[in-house]
Amino acid sequence: MQVRNLSILVVCQLISTTGSIVMVTLGGIIGSSLATNKAFATLPLSMLVVSIAVTTVPAAMLMRRIGRRRSFSMASVSAALAVLVAVIALKQSSFALFVVATMMFGINMAFTQQYRYAAAESVAPMYVPRAVSFVLLGSVGAAFVGRELATRGQHWVESIPHAGTMFALCVLFVLQSALFLTLSAAKEQGEHTELQSERPLGAIVRQPLFMVAVLGGTVGFGLMTLIMTATPLSMHIKDGYSIEQVSAVIQAHVLGMYVPSLAAGFIIEKIGVTRLMLVGALGLLATSIIGLQGHSFLHYWWALVVLGIGWNFLYVGGTTLLTYTYSMTERFQAQAVNEFLVFGTSATASLLAGTVMHFFGWSTLMIVPLPILLTICVALVLVRKDPLLDRAVVAHQE
Repeated sequence: MQVRNLSILVVCQLISTTGSIVMVTLGGIIGSSLATNKAFATLPLSMLVVSIAVTTVPAAMLMRRIGRRRSFSMASVSAALAVLVAVIALKQSSFALFVVATMMFGINMAFTQQYRYAAAESVAPMYVPRAVSFVLLGSVGAAFVGRELATRGQHWVESIPHAGTMFALCVLFVLQSALFLTLSAAKEQGEHTELQSERPLGAIVRQPLFMVAVLGGTVGFGLMTLIMTATPLSMHIKDGYSIEQVSAVIQAHVLGMYVPSLAAGFIIEKIGVTRLMLVGALGLLATSIIGLQGHSFLHYWWALVVLGIGWNFLYVGGTTLLTYTYSMTERFQAQAVNEFLVFGTSATASLLAGTVMHFFGWSTLMIVPLPILLTICVALVLVRKDPLLDRAVVAHQE
């Protein structure tokens, strides 16, 4: 196990998640203050997710060509530049330029999603769930750092609200870029399945387990993005809660997303990956039920915490499930397809969040996930006896 690699990835996960927390907390609020049409308030966040989706395939291809180390470092530089562009947008009160800044930020986030694969490739197959969970734990610290930057940084530069937050992020991403240059190349000593040759992409994608792994990621990330993007608008713009209260809910949500990583890898080893994902889907169902009960601070708080837990189990489970379906030589193309579909769905969800909130409101937003969650539950039940899952169990026992 490459402990050094995992340690670097944990720190970099903390920095990247800090940046994403700030963007999620402030993106819709800043967008609302800059946009002339409030229906487009979440457009900056939506275009951020669109940028992630568009960048996923080029990111995977770049990493295949020049390696993860240099690719990750270059992506960190793009994030540092993005937050500086955001400062200019705030100074000029330019909604269009702020959208450009969030799209630039999305480039780095496309690479951030690959950290978990870098972690999986740094350990033996039997430790993949633990490695993925361990790296995601870096985001727990980000829940606290991100909230502090979002709330305190808004006053650091008196003439430009939120500019202090963006300058602090710039420093963090420059540090991240330097850290990635010390990352070691993944050892290709372990295969995640018995597959050795490189098959056509179509053969990989047609595997039922691959489809369900991707479905888990798209459902988990898509619904999480839909609700999380809408929450600051619903709380701050519709219900009048302060930025500090919104930040507290987002912080709780992020903790809900990543604290379960302490146990997720071990739970997979005990009950199996499909059962963990099923629990995650039920968690998202509970989110809708809680959200439909009211608009109090505690309703938002509990809904977002449970949303985070459900996302974690679907995300860690889906990532683990995906690694069972390809060989090391096939990993980049398989991962690229997964990331494109996951973030393409997230982009759509993010675009819908502002529109649904503007025209229909929070209650309608809570109803949207219900048929989607039923679909993923049925799919998980159908693949529970897939032969690739049996091979994974054998690998863990060895």
